[in-house]
Amino acid sequence: MYTKQEIILKSHREGKSQRWISKELGISRKTVKKYITQFEAHLQAGSPPQEAISEFLSTPPIYEKKQRRKLKLTVEVQQAIDELLAGNEEKKLQGLRKQLLKKCDIHAQLQEQGMDIGYTTVCNYIKEKQGEAVPREAYIRQEYVPGAVCEFDWGEIKLYIGGKLLRFQLAVFTAAYSNYRYAEIYQRQDTLAFMESHVGFFEHLQGVYKEMVYDNMRVAVSKFIGPHEKEPTQALLQLRGHYYFSHRFCNSYRGNEKGHVERSVEYIRRKSFGVKCHFTDVEEATAWLHTKIATLNDTRQKLTGKSANVLLAEERSSLMPLPTKLLCSDQVQLRVDKYATVSYKTNRYSVPDNLVGEFVQVKIMSHELWFYHNDHKVAAHQRSYHRHEWIIKINHYLDTFKRKPGALAGSMALASSGYLKQLYETYFMGEPRNFIDLLGYCQQHTITNEKLEQAVTQLTQSPVKELTTEKIKALLGNKQDLFEPLKWTQTTAMAKSQLQQLSALIN
Repeated sequence: MYTKQEIILKSHREGKSQRWISKELGISRKTVKKYITQFEAHLQAGSPPQEAISEFLSTPPIYEKKQRRKLKLTVEVQQAIDELLAGNEEKKLQGLRKQLLKKCDIHAQLQEQGMDIGYTTVCNYIKEKQGEAVPREAYIRQEYVPGAVCEFDWGEIKLYIGGKLLRFQLAVFTAAYSNYRYAEIYQRQDTLAFMESHVGFFEHLQGVYKEMVYDNMRVAVSKFIGPHEKEPTQALLQLRGHYYFSHRFCNSYRGNEKGHVERSVEYIRRKSFGVKCHFTDVEEATAWLHTKIATLNDTRQKLTGKSANVLLAEERSSLMPLPTKLLCSDQVQLRVDKYATVSYKTNRYSVPDNLVGEFVQVKIMSHELWFYHNDHKVAAHQRSYHRHEWIIKINHYLDTFKRKPGALAGSMALASSGYLKQLYETYFMGEPRNFIDLLGYCQQHTITNEKLEQAVTQLTQSPVKELTTEKIKALLGNKQDLFEPLKWTQTTAMAKSQLQQLSALIN
């Protein structure tokens, strides 16, 4: 059996290039060059070729030990790796197998923690602990035209929202030429999410790819016609007709035919939620996702030496122009019940109490529900995907509370109002009429709960310790913006105006 030195020397003497030898043997070009240089040194010493060969093969390889970096696998590094591996095991128990950290992610985490350690060292340590042997797979490099092809796929994620483990869907787009990635979080893989994700992606790009690629997902494929033909859904036909792209379906069980997005789903899921999966709400999780994807798109790719953002800039001129924004929604007509709510998918959503018994038009989107009466928008709510929930806004019941103030304290409307419930229990307990009057004033003047809270805080921190409805209204009624820093030229006028208002109230 030939040694590595013999094979390199034989290939070199046959006229093979160092690049060819490196590629054929799977050895770095640096190593190949080192062996050839050592052999040529024997020849230059004046030895006959045959003797030079014998001397070269009998001489152990020379390693430049002084220049080699020492491994820095300290106890601290080992403990950090062990903690990340333990986190992976915990995720397995929680059902989060698709969000496990890989070796490259663990190495990146160590670097973020300021630990100077090589990737190979990390891999060797993990392999030693886990005793794994990963088989290698060959890939075929493809060439793509700028602006021509983009792939779409779904990916499941599990996130802790408000401490509760919930299941979500990632809608992921990946451009074939630039490898540019885009993703959004949805509750379900339904038609509205499918359409809205496309609209959001095209609006984000300000352009449209000529061809979109899908697998046999139910939101894109209506039915199979024969062994190979598939009929697209109405949603896909509507998107095609509006944005003028063509579509292509992959063959069954051939996910490699859209390999870019297949890898992107796993990559985005791992890079975004492998380290962090606890959020206060979906909006925070979405913002985190967009931040991580922006970082990925700005990272230089190994195969091209360019980032996805740079390559996208190159293909923007090849994208088709963006038409007007497509509005994606379903509509139903529903009757308002005696609780001034509309029931949709077992959940109840409040509308103004003067609409009891009336029919309203409901515009259904993936994240929101809009309610219309006589072509006027009367309410809007975040859509719930749970069952038998009550989504209530207290302002929808003000007319009823004015007639029945005693019903306020124990009402579901107050219980679900967040800060307003706290305000009532702290300053207005036993005074429902005054509190209802304050809510009516805020509604009439379009004052948000945030501004109301700031006004209350400002009054409680002022010399006027007793908080009343009239004092809050007087402060909110100031034309001067309460929340902008006062200028010295405004201080006297503001103080005089407030004193006049308070004096009038006292009198």
